[in-house]
Amino acid sequence: MSDQLSPAGANERLDRDAPAPLHAQVSEQIRARILSGEWPPHYRLRSEPELALDLGISRGTLRRALSTLIQEGLLVQVRGRGTFVTSTALEPSIAQKLTTLSEDFARQGVSVSTEVVSKEVVPAPPALATLLDLRPGQSVLRLERLRSTSSGPVVWLVNYVRTDLAPGLEQADLADRSLFGLLENEHGLKISSGRRTFTATAATGRVAQALGVPENFPLLYLEQITYLDDGRAIEYSDVWIHSERMRVTSLLSRR
Repeated sequence: MSDQLSPAGANERLDRDAPAPLHAQVSEQIRARILSGEWPPHYRLRSEPELALDLGISRGTLRRALSTLIQEGLLVQVRGRGTFVTSTALEPSIAQKLTTLSEDFARQGVSVSTEVVSKEVVPAPPALATLLDLRPGQSVLRLERLRSTSSGPVVWLVNYVRTDLAPGLEQADLADRSLFGLLENEHGLKISSGRRTFTATAATGRVAQALGVPENFPLLYLEQITYLDDGRAIEYSDVWIHSERMRVTSLLSRR
């Protein structure tokens, strides 16, 4: 008897008569998805009950499989958030309130202007579709914006928002309003959590031009996936920050 590993729709089978135990077979299949890029960094796995049910195995067997991959550094479990595919970089987790940059600027009394450079509904690229739990090619709103203060351009943002959960969002005025505010107030969605990763990067091409910096100028890059209270991913964003005009600070407490 065999069972299909169905979360990603592939055709691998679990062979209950094989010498390799089931948990090792599951580990190998998930490992293959990660190493092939089918499950990219920051991809969130389905819940343990869902995965175990799909596979026809016990949650104990599934946990052994996941534990192996966590020990190998391919997966990481975040309490209250789920199990994620790791990136190749060290990722200490810092808890902080989930806000948009426009909300942060407003809270600090900073005057900021936002230019909507482009706004269009496009098919989701395969890796992005995986992160947002969409079918390949399913529509997303791609939004490019530039935020500036009196010092000049500060942030270049590229957002991808699920249009199936926020239909008509492309018609909204996104220059003067918070994206999260629109999703919550106009579309009745409840945003509850997000996953942010910060890295250092060098300015190139369109990003360098938008922020008014030379090629290879040091920038802070932020990658974010945002989730609703029911666990569905709603938005993915790439954010490049002018490192001399804005700093990111986390206020922490030790419990």
